[in-house]
Amino acid sequence: MSTQPWAAEPQNRPGRLGVGVIGAGKVGAVLGAALRNAGHAVTGVHAVSEASRSRAEALLPEVPVLEIPEILRRSEMVLLAVPDDVLPDLVSGLAEAGHFQTGHLVVHTSGAHGVSVLDPVRASGAIPLAIHPAMSFTGLTLDLARLQDCMFGVTADPIVLPVAQALVVEMGGEPAVIAEADRGTYHAALAHASNHLVTLTSQAAQVLASIGVEQTGRMLSPLLNASLENALANGDGALTGPVARGDVGTVRRHLQVLAAEGIPADVGQAYRAMASATAQRALARGALSEARVAELLDLLDQ
Repeated sequence: MSTQPWAAEPQNRPGRLGVGVIGAGKVGAVLGAALRNAGHAVTGVHAVSEASRSRAEALLPEVPVLEIPEILRRSEMVLLAVPDDVLPDLVSGLAEAGHFQTGHLVVHTSGAHGVSVLDPVRASGAIPLAIHPAMSFTGLTLDLARLQDCMFGVTADPIVLPVAQALVVEMGGEPAVIAEADRGTYHAALAHASNHLVTLTSQAAQVLASIGVEQTGRMLSPLLNASLENALANGDGALTGPVARGDVGTVRRHLQVLAAEGIPADVGQAYRAMASATAQRALARGALSEARVAELLDLLDQ
């Protein structure tokens, strides 16, 4: 292994690296494959569960499954693709055991953390980078194509920021610099958009299925795709529907049918919360009067 830190020449691309992947979940296996496709050598992968081992075999064929210390010994760069809450203890434990080396690029994929969670690696001369893909992963090869249209939230010390950006570009993505202090806000925004979109979509499909609609995905897909495109292009200007129009009677009817037997309680709760937020946004952009919004909010609070 080279002992020359990348910080010496931050303007350069990383070159061909030996990359170790710790965590063969959906994100780790895909990013490992993307780095391999970019010309880096994946030296080993740490995979514990049967699902992660199968994923590693599919996306990283012929890459050995190794213990973490051996992966670090073999690698110039290590990709830590583990859950947010696992990351701090993993990093501190490996640092205390002396497994990081001078010049190691230590990259984590957590959206919630910046580089401060990697501070323990600095004592050994390792270089911390935070590279988070703003995408929902399936853990299948189709994710590799999706990376070509994906932005990554990147946080790093200024002198090595170009290295983090270059790694993202090599994987086909586009880097967006996120300040250390803003990582929590960045991650909350992405989680709110992605996770809650899944919840809302699943709830809508469940309600449609309850009245006998068989092809719920076929019915929802054009509507949701158009709504997403309009929202991304026009923001709150894309608001439509009974709440944005102030149709109190229609909203009242919605609440009645969503409270019926057989409809999960969380559907009505989510409808009320999102409708309240929608009404207030419609008010802020001048689409509804204060009186009409007050009437809507009173109904939704009942």
